[in-house]
Amino acid sequence: MSPRREVDVDALVAGVRAGQRAAVSRAITLVESGREDHRAAARAMLGALTSAASTTRSPAVRVGISGVPGVGKSTFIESLGTTLTGAGQRVGVLAVDPSSVRTGGSVLGDKTRMGRLAVDPRAFVRPSPSAGTLGGVARATAQAMLVLEAAGFEVVLVETVGVGQSEVTVAGMVDTFCFLTLARTGDQLQGIKKGILEIADVVAVNKADAEGGGGDRQGEARAAARELAGALRMVRGHDEWAPPVVTCSGLTGTGVDDVWSRVLAHREHLGDDGLARKRAEQQLDFTWALVRDELDQRLRRSAGVRAVREEVRAAVLAGEVAAPEAADRILAAYDGG
Repeated sequence: MSPRREVDVDALVAGVRAGQRAAVSRAITLVESGREDHRAAARAMLGALTSAASTTRSPAVRVGISGVPGVGKSTFIESLGTTLTGAGQRVGVLAVDPSSVRTGGSVLGDKTRMGRLAVDPRAFVRPSPSAGTLGGVARATAQAMLVLEAAGFEVVLVETVGVGQSEVTVAGMVDTFCFLTLARTGDQLQGIKKGILEIADVVAVNKADAEGGGGDRQGEARAAARELAGALRMVRGHDEWAPPVVTCSGLTGTGVDDVWSRVLAHREHLGDDGLARKRAEQQLDFTWALVRDELDQRLRRSAGVRAVREEVRAAVLAGEVAAPEAADRILAAYDGG
C-alpha cells in the first residue's frame, strides 16, 4: 500500500467478490495494516463485504490447526488442502507465524513450506504476521477470514504455531479446532497441556507412516491415539461432543481424508443453529478484542503518554517506582491528554 495513494474501497470490494487474487492479497494487506487511514478503509471494506455477502452461500468451513513442535503442520495442511482442491473446493490458508518483535513480519515463509498448495489455482496461502501481539492475531486473522469467505473460498484453514495462548486465540475464531500430535514412545502426553485438550475438537496423531525411523510408526501412532483418547475422556468428561482421536500421515496422505471427515462430523454436530450461535459469540468476543486493540493504539499515540514515557521508564529501571504506580502515572497522563 503506497502511503500517498488513497485506498479505493469500492474497487477493492468488487475485486474481492469477483475472487481476484490480487484484490484478495491487497485486502488482507489492508486489514493487517496498523495505519489509521488503512484501519478506517478496512472497516469500510469489511462492512461492504459483509453486507453484500450472498444469503444463499453456505458459510465457509473454518478450521484451526495447531500442534506440538515438529509435528508437520505445514505438510499436513498442504496434503489436506490439495485433497480438497482436487475435489473441486477452493481453500484459503492463513498461517499465523511467529513475528519478529522488531519488524512484525512473518519469519517462517509458509509459501515455501507449502510449495504445491501455494501454486494451486484453487488455493490461496497467506502468512499472517501477528506483529508480536495476540491482539494483532485476533484483528488481522479474523478479518482476513472474512475477506477469504467473501472471495468465495469454501474452506479456510488457520495454522497457528504451538505457543500456548495463540492456540486459544485461534480456537476462538474457528468452527473446529484440530490438534496434531506425534507418537513418542513412552511419553506421548509429554508437552501436551491440559488446556489444549480442553479446546480440541479433533485430535490427529501425525506421521503414522507404514515404516520409518527404524520402527513401526503406524503401531506407535495407534498406541498414542489410544492413550490420548483416554486422556481426553478424563479431561472432557461427558461432553456432548467426544473429540475423536485418529491417525494420519501428512507426508503420504494416509488418513488425511479421515481427519477431514471428523471435521465435517463436528460441523454437522453443531448444526446450523449451533454454528450460528458459536459465530455470534465469537463476534462478540472479537468486538471486545478490537476495543482493546484500539485502546492500545490510542494509548501509544497519546501526546500525554509520550510526554511522561521516558520519565516513567527511567524511574522503573532505577527501582524508584513500582510497576503499579508507573501504570497509574501512564494512565493519568492518558486521561489528562
